[in-house]
Amino acid sequence: MLKIAVVILNWNGEALLEKFLPSVTEFSKEADVYVADNASTDGSIAFLKKRYPEIGIIQNLSNGGYAKGYNDALPHINADIYCLLNSDVEVTKDWLIPIIKEFENNPLAAIVQPKILDYKNKAHFEYAGAAGGFIDKFGYPFCRGRIFNELEVDNGQYNDVKEIFWATGACLFIKKDVFQELNGFDEDYFAHQEEIDLCWRAKNKGHKVYYVGGSEVYHVGGSTLSSMNPKKTFLNFRNSLYSLVKNLPARKVFPIILLRLVLDGLAGLNFIFQGRFKHFWAILQAHFSFYKNFSTLYNKREKAYFTGNYYAIKSIVWAYYINHVKIFNNLVKD
Repeated sequence: MLKIAVVILNWNGEALLEKFLPSVTEFSKEADVYVADNASTDGSIAFLKKRYPEIGIIQNLSNGGYAKGYNDALPHINADIYCLLNSDVEVTKDWLIPIIKEFENNPLAAIVQPKILDYKNKAHFEYAGAAGGFIDKFGYPFCRGRIFNELEVDNGQYNDVKEIFWATGACLFIKKDVFQELNGFDEDYFAHQEEIDLCWRAKNKGHKVYYVGGSEVYHVGGSTLSSMNPKKTFLNFRNSLYSLVKNLPARKVFPIILLRLVLDGLAGLNFIFQGRFKHFWAILQAHFSFYKNFSTLYNKREKAYFTGNYYAIKSIVWAYYINHVKIFNNLVKD
């Protein structure tokens, strides 16, 4: 039997723990449950000790964000499989069983995610992960069930098991030995898209990432940073550039980055037209930060095979804005 650890990262999230821990403790009998606390200053720790004495608590010394938070906490946990679960996720009955079966029956599976539905509108997929993640040639992420802000209704169209490119950090299962082999998350990301980098590095080493539609969870999303927060725009644009430099074959890095400069400029103009000037500035700051750190990032490149077939479509921007494709199954690979 595989030993599973469900690990919830928390920072000043007492209210979220109070709301969402009941489903985790009720429906996760196949696993040990832990909370990794990023130096909270609210009543999170006292609440856990009083209400959930059976839950393991790992107290990190600082709030290093998602990446460092898990890197600091996971070495203290004994398990074969880590489940990295956001604190704003409601799980469902038997949610772990299909995931465990996939790991047991598929030795190639290194990283797995369940179906992610919207807690506030449970008939729809949720933005962060939906039915499994992909990227286009320029590093822009999208999902089965979610292209940009278009969320599909769940009609069972993704009730399958499918190899994907990236699994969402909202609910990500990963083998302990794979996490260790990859040296965990890249802490320079702080938060947002570090899971895409992790999955890409795993694929570059020959591992596979899967979506298992027989397992469902409901995610609130935006509990740390909402889509309206310019910091989220900054992190998403900067970190996607980080991943391109770290994980693309060398001959592709510079041409793709030059094209990204143009595409991100167009995205910035779109923000100006919407009157969202802080988001336009966030894109500029993302590029300034990226170019400042370019040499450091380039030196992080793995001495490994770089998977050439990394993108599901050449341009999700073109497909969405020019061809008006809003449903994943209507995409046509170029």
